[in-house]
Amino acid sequence: MSDQRASLELLGNDVLEQSAVVANCTMNRERQLSGVNSYTRELGFNPVDVLVAGLAGDGRAEHSAAAGWLDLCCGTGRALIQAAGELRLAGLAERTLLVGVDLVDAFDPAPAPPLNLELICASVATWAPTRTFDLITCLHGLHYVGDKLAVLTRAAGWLTPTGRLVADLDLSSIRLPDGRPAGRRLTARLRAAGFSYDPRRRRIGCTGRREVRLPYSYLGADDRAGANYTGQPAVHSHYAEGH
Repeated sequence: MSDQRASLELLGNDVLEQSAVVANCTMNRERQLSGVNSYTRELGFNPVDVLVAGLAGDGRAEHSAAAGWLDLCCGTGRALIQAAGELRLAGLAERTLLVGVDLVDAFDPAPAPPLNLELICASVATWAPTRTFDLITCLHGLHYVGDKLAVLTRAAGWLTPTGRLVADLDLSSIRLPDGRPAGRRLTARLRAAGFSYDPRRRRIGCTGRREVRLPYSYLGADDRAGANYTGQPAVHSHYAEGH
C-alpha cells in the first residue's frame, strides 16, 4: 500500500490537511440557515424543522435525550448559530443540541451562553461524537476530505434509529490505484449498504443508524485534482478494492 501511495505521490491525512486546497476552501463560510445562499435551499428542507418535528412526533419524553443536528465541515458555523437562536426563542434550547465540526477555527461569534450549541475545531477524519443525532449533514465538505468513504460510513453509525444523513459526494473523486474512477461498482455497493445516491445532484444519504463496511482500502489523497463540478479545486481519494 505504501508503494502505491509513493508511486502516485498521494498524501496522507496530516499532510493533506495542511494543503492550500483544503485549508483555503470557501465552502460553507458564508452559508446561512435560510435564504438565497443557505442550508435550507441546498438541502430542500430547514434543519430546524427536522428537529422540531422529531421532538413532536417520536414520542420523546420531556427529559429524554435532546434532538440533535451534527454538521460536518460546518465552516463558520453560521447556520448552526442561527438555528440555535431560533430554537432558544422557541423554548427548545434544553431539548436540542447542535454540533458543528470544522478543520479551521474560524467560527462566527456565538451568543453566550451557547446552551444548545457546540462548535468544535477538529478533523472529521478522526473526530467522533459521544451521542447519536437525528440529522447529520455535510454540505460540500467531503470534496476536501481524504478518506471520504470512512467519514461517510462512520457518520452512518452516528444516527438515531430514525435519523437522517445527507452529504454531497462526487463519486468521480473516488479513484482506484491506477487513477480510474471507482465507477458503477462503488455506486452499487453503496446502495446495497443502504445509501441512496442522486447522480444529478451528487447527493448521498441514508436513514437510520447502520454499521457499514465497504470493500475498499484507503491509499491516500491527491490535492492536484483541479476543480470539480462546484468550480472549486477539490481532492481525489484513492482506494484499493478489498480489505
